[in-house]
Amino acid sequence: MHRMKYKKQQGMVYAMTNAAGTNEVIALCRDRDGRLTFAKAYATGGSGTGEAVVDPLQSQGSLVLSHDGRLLFAVNAGSNSISSFRVNECGMLKLIDIDPSGGVRPNSLAVIDKLLYVSNVGDDVNSIPSNVTGFRIKSDGHLQQISGSTHQLSDAYAVPACVVFRPDGSQLVVSELSTNNISVFQVNSDGTLTGPTVNTSSGAGPFGAVFASYGLLLVSEAGANALSSYDTNFNGTLDVISGSVANGQTAVCWVAASWYKPFAYTSNTGSGTITTYEINDNGELFLSDIVYSTLDQIGAPIDSGLSKDGYNFYVLNGNQGSISAFCIGRNGQLALIQVIEDVGLPTLGAQGLAVL
Repeated sequence: MHRMKYKKQQGMVYAMTNAAGTNEVIALCRDRDGRLTFAKAYATGGSGTGEAVVDPLQSQGSLVLSHDGRLLFAVNAGSNSISSFRVNECGMLKLIDIDPSGGVRPNSLAVIDKLLYVSNVGDDVNSIPSNVTGFRIKSDGHLQQISGSTHQLSDAYAVPACVVFRPDGSQLVVSELSTNNISVFQVNSDGTLTGPTVNTSSGAGPFGAVFASYGLLLVSEAGANALSSYDTNFNGTLDVISGSVANGQTAVCWVAASWYKPFAYTSNTGSGTITTYEINDNGELFLSDIVYSTLDQIGAPIDSGLSKDGYNFYVLNGNQGSISAFCIGRNGQLALIQVIEDVGLPTLGAQGLAVL
């Protein structure tokens, strides 16, 4: 695991309304203490699903930033498209491009360098399969679909929940809810994929996925209510390190991890809590702490993210249209400092969170 220390920084937090008709990204300014204030709402030029439910897209990564923080990408699941925004030096957004997602109901995005992949859930009723599709990111933020990049997963209707790149860009990992599989693709030099190599998830309902270091993959399990860690091999196979470490909570769906500190955090939507896991140098997971996401203890935490300086953790509450801000202590424990409401997110139906 990497160990680095940053000074406290100002930044931004972005969330998505997923509204039907006019999907929007909500921008919030983050001060050096981690507190948020509303800045502005930006139309994506596409449509969300508008479903008034917690977790309407059943996904992690529906709103993502490029590594350098200069571009922001959002899915429009209602209009089957992807929007790209340029992020200026103050964190404000400018809509650059809107492109078809290469499938039906896009729900998760992964970005590395000039390459973006999206997972499309598909529509089994109308025999439209699930897939992943790739795009080249031009210098100005426009997207160009890569010919031959569309691939089906381990099953035609695999219901992808999260797509993520290995940090060296050599592999694309997709968690599949309906198959209990984790599909790993090799990324070719032209941006196309080879595969997938299909791995059985340690526990039922693989949902969120994140890399905590170059080869250490963490996957949350909505069925097992647990978190697993894997060593990723270059042939696409996964070796379980800690298998299905349960935390006693329900609907353990999202996971975020610090790149520089040995901690990961799961959103336990059904219990209204966040679990802190400690990660040792071997990639083994240990339960550390559990806190509620809101003061009233009834918030349903979904998408989450950490600030780059490592001092703050943020989570979207899918049943309140609010965002909770936490300070991260030396031992990884979370202390709630703010729950910001009335920022333009629907009480039910919002999805996606990105932290700059």
